[in-house]
Amino acid sequence: MIALAGLGIASSFQNAEAEVINRGIEGLPLHEARPAPKSIFPDQHIVVAQPSPSEVNPSFLGPVLLMKSAIVDLEAGTVTLPLRQGKLASGELVWSILTDVTDENLANLHGINYSAKLAYGITGKAARTGRFERDGTFTFDAGKVDFSPAHSVTPGEAPNFFPPKAFQPGSVGDADYSPLVALDNAKNAVFNMPTIAFDVSAETLDTMCDGSPDFAKVHDKVRKICPRDGTVTLQMTLGYTFGKPIFYISTESNHPLIASLETATLAPATGDLPFALEDAAPGESAERIYAIANGPTGIDNPFRQGVNSALSDAGSHGPLNVLGGIPTINLDYSPMWRLFPVRWTDAAIEKGYRTKLTDAIAIEDAGAKGIIESLEGGPPKPLGFIVNCPVVYRVN
Repeated sequence: MIALAGLGIASSFQNAEAEVINRGIEGLPLHEARPAPKSIFPDQHIVVAQPSPSEVNPSFLGPVLLMKSAIVDLEAGTVTLPLRQGKLASGELVWSILTDVTDENLANLHGINYSAKLAYGITGKAARTGRFERDGTFTFDAGKVDFSPAHSVTPGEAPNFFPPKAFQPGSVGDADYSPLVALDNAKNAVFNMPTIAFDVSAETLDTMCDGSPDFAKVHDKVRKICPRDGTVTLQMTLGYTFGKPIFYISTESNHPLIASLETATLAPATGDLPFALEDAAPGESAERIYAIANGPTGIDNPFRQGVNSALSDAGSHGPLNVLGGIPTINLDYSPMWRLFPVRWTDAAIEKGYRTKLTDAIAIEDAGAKGIIESLEGGPPKPLGFIVNCPVVYRVN
């Protein structure tokens, strides 16, 4: 029998059911709503109570655990996932997570997200190659990550905190690193396997089991990492899709600015992902995500949103980006998102139109009306930025 510790998976975690371990305050009896968990307050005050329609059909209203291998703490805004052990062909240890795959049966088997579109990601260096070994670990042919840089973002001068004066991603992949991996003995499936730590021993990482991670050795999203338990706990990010709040994790971007803002690994190879520019077009590997540069600011402003707010409002939960399709809502989900950076026009701000937007179609509608525009001018459009954001949990 293969030892689970050798796989980087603890038996205690394997036997645990995917669940939400801390939902926060429950609602009043027979009430359809309840107070939102602390991790998304004050951006959300109320969420759907349970039992909810989504417990009958996940496409209905209510919470859905999208990544079934996850254990979610809604109050802390964190997710705990199995920690996967592997190595490079050159011998260095690789610690990663498994979040998405192109094969629906494998997605169901492993409790991860299904994304058919990732099959188009085998272009240039956008996906690297690897294989399963007999002991259940992984070997990657290439792709190193340096976690030693210190993450930093220096906001610009008020009122335009974006773009920042200076920035530095906290981890940097080499030219061969991509989180997308085509495993040659796994039905030719493409897996999304972000690297969480590289070339560091299990004994060193075990000192971080109770928290206080050393960010010179691990991803900046890590809150706890524990090879002896086979788990890693990561900070999630609040966003919206078609009006629904969701949690996701940001792990990589192809551009140093976006990697710094997302507290993600810089992975230039992901820039080789093909763009068909329409979400469901053959050849399109990514989905769309909107980041608003100059939304309303103020942590107590119920309409706050955008990068200016994320850089200036202490205690904010990030820019509250708006994503396109996710599982249970649309068919075109991909964890790889092409970024549409947009801004409210000066005329829209002068007329008092600026507000919080939570729906991709509403943003496109605002673009058609000329009150939202691309950072380069004109209607919203992608500018070549890619960010890897696997979805974890649908709040409503």
